[in-house]
Amino acid sequence: MSAGVSVHRRSQDLLHHCAKAARSKVSGSSPSRAGISTNCGGDAVTVIDNIAERLGGSDVRMDSSGVQWFDVGDLGVRELATAMKACRARFVTITAIELPGNEGLRLEYLWDLDGQLLGFSFHLETNSIESIFDICEATDWIEREIHEGFTVDFVGRAYEPLLLREGNNLGVNLREEIR
Repeated sequence: MSAGVSVHRRSQDLLHHCAKAARSKVSGSSPSRAGISTNCGGDAVTVIDNIAERLGGSDVRMDSSGVQWFDVGDLGVRELATAMKACRARFVTITAIELPGNEGLRLEYLWDLDGQLLGFSFHLETNSIESIFDICEATDWIEREIHEGFTVDFVGRAYEPLLLREGNNLGVNLREEIR
């Protein structure tokens, strides 16, 4: 199975799960009535609950700033982006965090769904992750900035210079011993 088909199927599973729960909520207990709204069905709380369930548990925690953090399990970033876009969630940002020692990097993806921030954290043991620029163009600048600052390779995209000039090295934000 090609990677594209796999991403499509997994994101469709996530969306189907959201829509099914939304139909149930809209129509009482009858999932046969059509009542799917354009934002992946139901209100944000219903969608959040269903995303958590689909990700393999209800391990959703809210931090002190109000962000709902999900455990992504083995969900890929492209599957996540496809599902968030279909739910009409708005991409906010990606934050790169260098972990202590040689533990790699963590990328935190934030999405806004009807005023609620949703956070998804991806641990990178190597400095690469799939790009979601072709799914969500709003990631263009931040993917390029993280590429230049942390040497993260966003697989599947070309890079135009953003902040660095000819002769500058990638990884300007990394600790000296890691570069």
